[in-house]
Amino acid sequence: MEKKDPMPLWPVYTGTKEPHDGIGLLPPPPPWRAFDGGPELPTPADTDDASATSPDRTHRAATYQATDRTVQLVNAALYLRRPLLVTGPPGTGKSSLAYAVARELRLGPVLRWNITSRSTLHDGLYQYDPLSRLYAARQEAATRDPDAPAAPAAPAPASGIEDHLRLGPLGTALLPYGRPRALLIDEIDKSDLDLPNDLLNVLEEGQYEIPELVRAARHTPVAEVMVDGTHDRVPVTRGRVRCRAFPFVVLTSNGEREFPPAFLRRCVTLRLRQPDDRHLAGIVRAHLGEPDAYAQSLITRFLSRAGHGDLATDQLLNAIYLSRSADLGAESLDELAEQLMPYLGEAPQADAF
Repeated sequence: MEKKDPMPLWPVYTGTKEPHDGIGLLPPPPPWRAFDGGPELPTPADTDDASATSPDRTHRAATYQATDRTVQLVNAALYLRRPLLVTGPPGTGKSSLAYAVARELRLGPVLRWNITSRSTLHDGLYQYDPLSRLYAARQEAATRDPDAPAAPAAPAPASGIEDHLRLGPLGTALLPYGRPRALLIDEIDKSDLDLPNDLLNVLEEGQYEIPELVRAARHTPVAEVMVDGTHDRVPVTRGRVRCRAFPFVVLTSNGEREFPPAFLRRCVTLRLRQPDDRHLAGIVRAHLGEPDAYAQSLITRFLSRAGHGDLATDQLLNAIYLSRSADLGAESLDELAEQLMPYLGEAPQADAF
C-alpha cells in the first residue's frame, strides 16, 4: 500500500509558546510564491540561546499573548509566503509578535531592521565600505614594499570586496536558508515615502543583486560575505542572492500613514486593538504572575482611560510592578499610577512646586 504524505498542520503557529518543529509541516508554497535559491544554508542557533538574543527579547517572546485572530493571520502569512503587516496603537505587542513566532517555530534569532526617515532599501540589503577597502589595499601594498614611495590613489583590486561588505537584516533574511528566517521591519510608517514601493520587487521576487560582487565575479565568482548580527560568513555566487524558504516578515506600523495599494495587496494585514480585560489579565499574569485585587483595579482604570486616548500596555505593567515593589499607601499608589499612565499623545505638563 502506497504511503501517503502526512496532512499539513493548521495552525503551524499555535500561540501556545511551546517551541516545536511544526514549520516542517508547511505545505508547498503557492506556485507563484515558490523559490529555489541555493545552496541550502542551515538555520542559526535557536532564539532560546542566550548568545543569540537579549534576555529582554527572550522574555517578550515567552510571555507574548496571541489572540485567535493573530494566530489565524500569522498562519495565513506563513502558508502564503507573504509579509505580515501589523498595525495598531503603541504598546499592543506588534514587535513582540515576531519574537514569539520565531521562538515557537524555532526560526533562529530574529533579524531586526529599525526604520527611520532616512532608511533606504540599500541599508536593509547590505552595507559596503569602499574607503576601508582602499585603505586595506594601500596597507597591503606598503607591507609588501615598505620602502616604495607612496603611490597615487588607485582602484583597489577586484579581490577582497567581501571583507568590506556585510549583509543587512533584509539581505540576510533572503539567503537560501532551509527554514524561513524571521525578519522584523519595525515602524515602516516612519520611512521615506519611497521605501514601501522600493521593497515591493525584492519581497515579491525573493532575490536581489550586489553590484559590487557582480562586477568582481570574473575574478571571484564565489564570495564569502558577513551576515547581519554575527561574524559568520556565507557564500554568495556571482553577486546574486535568492531565497529558498521565504522569510517570515513582520512589518509594524503605528497607523501614522497610508501605504500604496500595490504594497498592501502583497501583504497579509493584521490590525491589533487595545486588549480587553481578559486579555490584559493574561498579559499581566504572563509577565508578573496572578493579578491581585489592586492589579485588577489598575486594569479596570487602564481600560476606562483607554477609551479617551492612546495608552500602552507597558504603562499598565510598570504601574502594577511598582505597586508590588514600592512601600506606599493606597493614595500614593493611585497618584503614582496616574503619573505612569499619561495619554501618549498628550503634551507633558509642568511639574508643580
